[in-house]
Amino acid sequence: MEIKVVENTIVKEADILVVNQFEGEKTTNDLANKYAVEEDNFKGKFGETYLLPTYGNAPYRKVLVIGFGKKEEFCPNKLREAVAKAIKKCSQMEAKKVAFDIKGVDFDYSEQLTMGAFIADYKFDKYKSEKKDKHIQEVFVQADEMKVRKAEKIAAAMTFARNLANEPAQFATPTELASIAQDFGLETKIYDREECEKMGMGAFLAVGRGSDEEPKFIHMKYTCDNPKKRIAIIGKGICFDSGGLDIKPASSMLTMKDDMSGAACILGVMSIIKEFNPQVEVHGIIAACENMPSGKAYKPGDILTAMNGKTIEIDNTDAEGRLTLADALCYACELKVDEVIDLATLTGACMVALGSHAAGIMGNDETLVHNLIDTAKRNGEKFWELPLWEEYFDSLKSEVADMKNSGARWGGASAAGVFLQKFVKDVKWAHIDIAGTAFLDKPQKELIAGASGAGVRTLLGYILEQ
Repeated sequence: MEIKVVENTIVKEADILVVNQFEGEKTTNDLANKYAVEEDNFKGKFGETYLLPTYGNAPYRKVLVIGFGKKEEFCPNKLREAVAKAIKKCSQMEAKKVAFDIKGVDFDYSEQLTMGAFIADYKFDKYKSEKKDKHIQEVFVQADEMKVRKAEKIAAAMTFARNLANEPAQFATPTELASIAQDFGLETKIYDREECEKMGMGAFLAVGRGSDEEPKFIHMKYTCDNPKKRIAIIGKGICFDSGGLDIKPASSMLTMKDDMSGAACILGVMSIIKEFNPQVEVHGIIAACENMPSGKAYKPGDILTAMNGKTIEIDNTDAEGRLTLADALCYACELKVDEVIDLATLTGACMVALGSHAAGIMGNDETLVHNLIDTAKRNGEKFWELPLWEEYFDSLKSEVADMKNSGARWGGASAAGVFLQKFVKDVKWAHIDIAGTAFLDKPQKELIAGASGAGVRTLLGYILEQ
């Protein structure tokens, strides 16, 4: 898809002209007003559509009216959703060229219109032997050129992450993630098992021990002259999670290729970061491995030693993500960064609490946490702060080690956060649990089922705001 910024969207090249209607108002298109509003009493409720053939009475074949709802409730996020709805409708009509004539909106819609168009045009059909080409080729808009191009890059990073998280585990192995990371033109270091052993990453390496796939610890670095801030972003990189010896039920393994959605997010961000040239130093970190059962696998009751010397009794081998993140957090804290942000499909407890509509966030610095919440909201994602009280550590206490990796069922998302905090030292830190938002089992708003690219928009937005 190509977004073309034009002075007048009434272009004869367009197959479909999309116009908007607020409730209680008319559109700017005479045909739409006559047939949709006056004759068929189309109300313009949010998300509703009305498709009108022009029968040669206009330069375009059809007019699509998209309802914007009540004007006082309209916002950038609703605009993005409405545009996505319109794009999907146009795609169903097999339109190749679509023009948007947006009127009556009192904010700059350039970025969210672009994001809505690209998100809606996404399909993962790599493994389909017969591909249905219903992609829209061109979209004509009146918008700010620079903001459109910025949004295009963010959308590309989001697509990159979605594609990677949608890939089967047979493709998206730790070795493949490491190979991908080296293609971005960044300063990149890939640590193998032996190097990780020398650094004392006993928690991370234990998780990957049961798999034939070699673990890879990935460190990408973007820098600039005199950076205003140094940030480390960490993504959980479990390329497949069987649960290990505490094996998951078969039905629970079906989507466990998505357990590296945090890593996909980080790779998406780092894939495009040089094109933005932000004045901050950014470290992208991934501890990539598979959690598999075998004669070599780590066992319940084992005691592991993390990079910072803390010992962990294994209560459940299916609580593996926090073990890999523990060593990744220790590593990041040694980089002398100002902030560390980790994203992980970490706990079912977070999904129980927040469903698929919001990610949980917690951290040791309220300003950082709230800034990320605000950035997420502006960029079309939702984060909800969960408590990080020390009382949650009670269920993680061990008789034989410094802590257990899993505890009581209740408050599991916060307990996991408190566990991770034990591996954070002298740095501002936020943990984002994307277990519910990273992979959708059915379409939700502008997103189709499958990988959502969770976190990409927020992390890039936050980095670019510094």
